[in-house]
Amino acid sequence: MSYARKRGASRGRGSGVSAGRGRGRSTRSARAAKPARRTIESREDGVRLNKLLADHGLASRRGADALIEEGHVTVDGVQVEELGLRVDPEVQRIEVDGEPLVPAKVERKRYYLLNKPPGVVCTNEKRETRPRAIDLITDRAKGRIYTVGRLDEESKGLVILTNDGEFANRVMHPRYGVSKTYAVKLRGRIGDEELQRVREGVYLSGGRTLPARVVIRKRSREYSHLQVTLNEGKNREIRRMFHAVGFQVVELRRSHIGTLTDRKLKVGYWRFLEADEVAELLALSQEGESGGADSPWGRAGRGRRGAAGRGRRGVGRAARRGRRGAR
Repeated sequence: MSYARKRGASRGRGSGVSAGRGRGRSTRSARAAKPARRTIESREDGVRLNKLLADHGLASRRGADALIEEGHVTVDGVQVEELGLRVDPEVQRIEVDGEPLVPAKVERKRYYLLNKPPGVVCTNEKRETRPRAIDLITDRAKGRIYTVGRLDEESKGLVILTNDGEFANRVMHPRYGVSKTYAVKLRGRIGDEELQRVREGVYLSGGRTLPARVVIRKRSREYSHLQVTLNEGKNREIRRMFHAVGFQVVELRRSHIGTLTDRKLKVGYWRFLEADEVAELLALSQEGESGGADSPWGRAGRGRRGAAGRGRRGVGRAARRGRRGAR
């Protein structure tokens, strides 16, 4: 065989090996490649997923957002983690922890006002061993309800409970400006400089707090008694705010939610909210959304007769029912 033919044959064998190796690499690459992750497209004419979950009584809108972010919710078998998704429950299958979301029953919206005692927690966790706020509502027709926001275990005062997710969102979310007012007792005499810091907002681990209204009720060397009004509800916010300026909260009571007050509602008792009280809270939230608030801390309770006096019949009936299960 001539030198040229040998060289050609050699090149042929080499190219064949190289081609074989190339095919092997491409095959392995194809095997290693992961399939593209499926996504769900948002439907413009659909309903927000968090609103749908809230309307089914699974949680408030914020609670529903947490369920979505933590991967508990699937749509058509695809795990959803992004917020703001719009779905069509008529044609799409929505599941929470593998359980299908059944069509919502037309059920009556229920609204309760509880004066929470210390030692009671605001949670729907079934495995919770401590007393829960929802268990103090002894109305047999209450169904699945949840607290509108939270009040920490050591604190007492007003808590709204409902099965209306849209109402809960409007009362709870800071953007709607429905204020909450607290009676705060501090250990020691707080100075004007520290009070001003709290009024302007202090930096906590989650960012700076919104401006607060702080009124001095009484100050002595041993204790300071204040009235604090906020329109946001971060975890243990008031306790953390005063801790940031060097003072310990020894007693905390939520006395107002918007126009609702704790007058004539003893600690550990509950009552139904009247229809006009619900309507007024919604009206306050609409004012806040449209920028109608005249102060950075929203509208405090105006001592309306309906919040404490006009609902006397409801208070009495509810108190009699609540007396058995609240203590």
